[in-house]
Amino acid sequence: MQPFTIVTGKVAPLDRANVDTDAIIPKQYLKSIKKTGFGPFLFDDWRYLDKGDLDIDPATRRKNADFVLNKPQHAGSTILIARENFGCGSSREHAVWALSDYGFRAVIAPGFADIFFNNSFKNGFFPLALKDEEVEALFQESAASADFQLTIDLPAQTVSTPAGLKFAFEIDPFRKDCLIRGLDEIGLTLQHADDIRAYESRRREAAPWLFA
Repeated sequence: MQPFTIVTGKVAPLDRANVDTDAIIPKQYLKSIKKTGFGPFLFDDWRYLDKGDLDIDPATRRKNADFVLNKPQHAGSTILIARENFGCGSSREHAVWALSDYGFRAVIAPGFADIFFNNSFKNGFFPLALKDEEVEALFQESAASADFQLTIDLPAQTVSTPAGLKFAFEIDPFRKDCLIRGLDEIGLTLQHADDIRAYESRRREAAPWLFA
């Protein structure tokens, strides 16, 4: 996974609460189990005016000009801000894959659904929780700027704005360490590869019949 340390990026303000995983990536795209290729279908029902599917080229579809991701000033955004209970609904990991594949590194909201929250860390994506009033301040500053950016400093556990606002956040130390080092569960396990191989060798000698 890509390490997450200090990320500065443009912001896409999605001023909605209770954004569920079917809105993030609709059910028809769950037929693919690859972790890539979902970015063009992120927020599909809000982003396009006609229905889509895996076999329909999104470049041929009509875009909703009023949706935040289709506005020129938010092109290339890497940080999403949203309202309470982001990622509610079904447990599909595809929701995190779609956000990451689009180019987002983090989403900032007052709260997240538990399964989405856990899936995010497993994929190196940062669900960053701030207080309601802090998220509101981000939305207000975003509305006043055509090129609003944020800096997320994970080691220092702060979010900073161009106007000088700085908010501190809490994060589990283990999850913080995994994000900074770019380690998922497989990566953590492979750190002990030599010990695993040594154990397997000893086990093969002690109980060879198990490996016949």
